[in-house]
Order: sequence, then structure tokens, then C-alpha cells
Amino acid sequence: MQHKPELSNSNLDFHDLPPFPEDVPKAPLLRINLSKLTEGDEDEIDKLWKACCELGFFYLDLRGIGKRSDSATEHDEDDAQVKVESAAEPEVRVNGDQLLRDADELFGVGKKVFELPFDEKVKYDLKDQGSYFGYKGYGQGVIDAEGTKDRNEFYNVSKDDILGLSESLPAPEVLSPHRDLLKSFIQHSHTVVTMLLGLLNTRLSLPQDKLPSLHKLDSVSGDQVRWVHAPPQPMDDRRTALGQHTDFGSVTILFNRLGGLQVLPPKSEEWCYVKPLRGHAVINLGDAMVKFTAGILRSNTHRVVNPPGEQAEHTRMSLVYFARPADEVLLKVLDGSRLIDEKRQQDPNHGDDEEITSKEWILRRALGRREGGDWAKAGGTETGCT
Repeated sequence: MQHKPELSNSNLDFHDLPPFPEDVPKAPLLRINLSKLTEGDEDEIDKLWKACCELGFFYLDLRGIGKRSDSATEHDEDDAQVKVESAAEPEVRVNGDQLLRDADELFGVGKKVFELPFDEKVKYDLKDQGSYFGYKGYGQGVIDAEGTKDRNEFYNVSKDDILGLSESLPAPEVLSPHRDLLKSFIQHSHTVVTMLLGLLNTRLSLPQDKLPSLHKLDSVSGDQVRWVHAPPQPMDDRRTALGQHTDFGSVTILFNRLGGLQVLPPKSEEWCYVKPLRGHAVINLGDAMVKFTAGILRSNTHRVVNPPGEQAEHTRMSLVYFARPADEVLLKVLDGSRLIDEKRQQDPNHGDDEEITSKEWILRRALGRREGGDWAKAGGTETGCT
């Protein structure tokens, strides 16, 4: 079955922003419906599998999961929401509408963070403490081996900090009133991740719950929320804001309103824009999924440039949830799947170049892209994505 990208729907536009131009190359992301996935729709699960194997990026329509009517029965609510068990918060269910509401509020919180004076924000740059949490200033990262500086700032919030799984990290006071909101966003994002991993686990015929068990909400890990803030670039000096890369972990959930994200489709030399869609998140897989599956699942190269067209004059902000394997999980090919075994037989050396934990992998890659870091150690699985 051939699935085509579905983009022609004016209801998906952000009408309070300049329009996304139609004359730029657009990435062929499939649109996948969260509601259909929770209902076990096989055609929708086929689309998910195709997207994860071929491009590693897709849109996830979050609308309509979690709405409650006054006449709904308890049975109806159970049908509308899929419960995801977790030792930390067993009552949290897949709820796309709540996730969208949380994301909307967090865009406002992020704006307040970046409005703080630089001297205040830089207090929370924890790079010198060997941490990728906290603040990274504009131009404090590099986008290539020559040391070209990036053109964005971001702030990372640790899942473990918010859920009380680790000691609290220093943070701006402006974040203090919003810890419950961050907790809700993390929990609802993670339930989506758990559901997606469960569906992929089944398609891979791995032992039951193998992939979800490596990504438990209450496991100590590098999971984080990130705000990214990129002001308009000078008209006569516009270039890449965030260099080409693959993501460090397993599943990324991205919310943005302006263009700028680009992917390099397989066997293509043309960078294509990912058009933001209202009511949707952009989901992509990271390096861990490539390593676990001997390359069956794809972590695709992407980058961020100045927004296209009229959007170029506006500040671009993104909100991201990065889900990563628990710190002590070894990034190696998983046993117990015939599909993975067959793939590994085609390339016996895949994934056997080193033995490294999730925590070591993420630290090496994240800090390698900071100014003064070791660029040679900042690469991911992109060289295997052709």
C-alpha cells in the first residue's frame, strides 16, 4: 500500500502567523492519527511502521484524544483514552488534547525564560559541570567541524528533576510556578512515546514490552523538555541556525509554529522543509532506535535554518520532549526478534563498533556540539542513513 503525504488542509495553518510558503520543497512526512492508533487501526499502524522505517519523521495528529462530554459513560471514556501503566503515575492516559493544551501554555513560559537578561540566564549554563541541562546561549554551540557558531539559544529541563527522581537543578525563578505544568507535559508526552514504542515492539516481534521497558517514565534517564529560541537573522547573513544532525535518543516530540526545520530525505541531496501543522506534533526517531534494531528503524538527518518566506522576520520558538533510554541501558542490537536477526545477518558488524551506555552516548554527543567541545565525538548514526 502506497501512502502519500497529506498536507492540503487550511484548518491546519496557524492563521495568526505569516503563511508558510508553498514554493519551497516540503518533506514527504506522513500524517498519522493518534486516535486511530489507540483504536488499533491496522492501516494507521502500517503508516507508522512505514514512516519509522523509511524517513524516521512523521506528523502525529493529536486532536480528539482526551475530550470529555457530559454524557460520556465510564465505558466511553475508556474507549476514548488508552491507559498507559507507569509506576510513577498510573492514572495518566494517552491524551492528545491535554498535550496540545500543555504545549500552548509552555510556549508562553518559554517566552518568559528567554526574556530574562543574559546575565541571569547564563547562571544556569551547566556545561562546565558536565551537564546538558539548563541554558545554552546564542552562539554557544557549533554547527560544523570548523566551529561555526549556531544561531539559537535553548533551555533544557530534566524530566528526573521535575518528577523528583533526582536532586533539583538550579533554575530561574520564573520556572518555579510552572513545575506542575512541566510535569503534565512530560507525563502526557511520555505516554505517547510508550504507546509508539509498544506498537513498534509488536511489529518487530520483540519480547513483550521490551522497548517500553527500556524507557520507563520513572527510570533515571536523559529525558528532557527543551525550548529553542531563534530570533530573525540579518537579511544579508542568513545561514543554518542548528547544524545537521541525528537526535541522540529514541523518540522526539516537537511542537513549533514557524518553518525552519529541514530534513534530508534518503537518497536525496535536497533539503526539504517540514511545514508546521496546527493540532499536530512532529515525531522523529533517534539514534538509539537505529542501534537497537540494527538499522531497521531510521534516525534521519535534519537541521534548522531561518524560517522561509515572510516567516523569516519572526522569532522562531520550538518546544521539544526528548525521550531517551534509561541511563544504564547499553545501546546495542536487541535480541529476540527474527526481523532484527535477519537485518543483522545482512550486516554482521552493525552496531558492534563499541559498547556504550545511553548516558555516555548522550553526554558525548551533546557536549561535543558545545563551543570548545570535541566535534569528532559529536556524530551520531547519520553516516549509516543513506
